[in-house]
Amino acid sequence: MIFGISTLTFVHTLLSLIALAAGLIVVFGLLSSRTFPLWTGLFLVTAILTSVTGFFFPFERFLPSHWFGVISLIALAGAILARYRFLYAGAWRWLYVLTMLIGTYLLAFVTIVQAFQKIPALHALAPTQSELPFAVAQLVTLAVFLGLGLLAIRKFNLGAARFG
Repeated sequence: MIFGISTLTFVHTLLSLIALAAGLIVVFGLLSSRTFPLWTGLFLVTAILTSVTGFFFPFERFLPSHWFGVISLIALAGAILARYRFLYAGAWRWLYVLTMLIGTYLLAFVTIVQAFQKIPALHALAPTQSELPFAVAQLVTLAVFLGLGLLAIRKFNLGAARFG
């Protein structure tokens, strides 16, 4: 037990927060054609580990959280291929941007879910997560990521890319 939670929960949460922070740094780098290799590597490793550790929690049936893990792992595999195998060639450039955004967005989505479950003030606003405040938070987050995605796809230019 660490801070009153299981070691698995602590490690999973820590990995997800590191992945989210690193992912946001990488996404904002894409807006200025910066690749941030170390941040990208940190994001990919911690995001993959976050998804994988999510399957270690006991469960009796396949839950929506498991689907998020599967979708995230597929997106992250696409990002790895686009960056390291195909070096952003052709359509892999915008696929890289898209998959990095999907991976980061899913982490943000789950962070909001957890915040509404664990933070008393937010939980009081949306105890079942079917209330308006929860929906607004998720819709605003989706809109921000869609906007960032459109900008990043337009602005991430390999010819102008700076590696660092």
